[in-house]
Amino acid sequence: MRKSWQNKMKITAEQVFAGEEKVIARAISLIENERQQVFPLLKELYSRSELAYLLGVTGPPGSGKSTLVAKIVSGWVREGNKVAVIAIDPTSEFSGGALLGDRIRMDDISTNKDVFIRSMATRGYLGGLNPAIFDTVVVLSAAGYKKIVIETVGVGQNEIDIVSLADTTLVVTVPEAGDEVQAFKAGLMEAGDIFVLNKADHPEVNKMELVLKQMLRLGNTAGEQAENRWEVPIVKTIATTEKGIAELNKTIAEHQEFLTEKGENQKAPGKIISNHLIHLLEESLKRKYLDPLKESPAFAKLLQEIAAKKTDPYSAMEELMANFKERLG
Repeated sequence: MRKSWQNKMKITAEQVFAGEEKVIARAISLIENERQQVFPLLKELYSRSELAYLLGVTGPPGSGKSTLVAKIVSGWVREGNKVAVIAIDPTSEFSGGALLGDRIRMDDISTNKDVFIRSMATRGYLGGLNPAIFDTVVVLSAAGYKKIVIETVGVGQNEIDIVSLADTTLVVTVPEAGDEVQAFKAGLMEAGDIFVLNKADHPEVNKMELVLKQMLRLGNTAGEQAENRWEVPIVKTIATTEKGIAELNKTIAEHQEFLTEKGENQKAPGKIISNHLIHLLEESLKRKYLDPLKESPAFAKLLQEIAAKKTDPYSAMEELMANFKERLG
């Protein structure tokens, strides 16, 4: 059985390199649902390909992220690029699947042969990024997609972790989102390489632009010297009419060039790989040790002792950790 699976993986890897869309979709499904079994494929793809340029897009629900992404991607395709979009949706508590279905909001690009769109669920991971997303980026990069967009659900602290994966991060907001932006401003300042003020025909647009400029001014008071620092711009757009999209694509290209000149394209690759390796270790340890532990009689007995105040959760944790250490050597 194992030999048959490995042979299948070798064939699939070559098909991924050939850019066959159905095979790519199947490979991503395997990544989401059978992670351990798909590792042979991922090993081969990772060793034989370079990661694509990654654009992260985050912002409050209703800010027009999906429409904006569709317009950005359309511009890239017209320039001759092959582009993929990973739309990260909230997780259904019942099915574990993605709920929103961003394909519906990306009709303009969903049928283009040079565009691949995939919705993926957060599945409750801290940081909003399912570890399978990095593996999906590996597959799409190997398949020849030179630019990949990762669109997150919202702008909360749990979703701003996208900055650990993206080369360039767009923070999309709208004039009426002032209170929400203020609430998350610390994380936004760390995440945003470009701020997009969408729905710029709204009467409150100037007020919101002033709020963003004040935030950016405060964020620029410390850190790198001005000559070495990317000055975070604010680009006003009306995505539904494509107003400002050309300027936005130009600004994205300028940031990519800035990273290349500084030798930072991919952004902090050591951090990206470190985060992913930790995720893989967490999954492996949970599968090998924690899941069997939860089903063991010893664990049930320990829970009873905690409830009866014969011990406490903290001492129980120390005891379990000592046992793990002994088993690991």
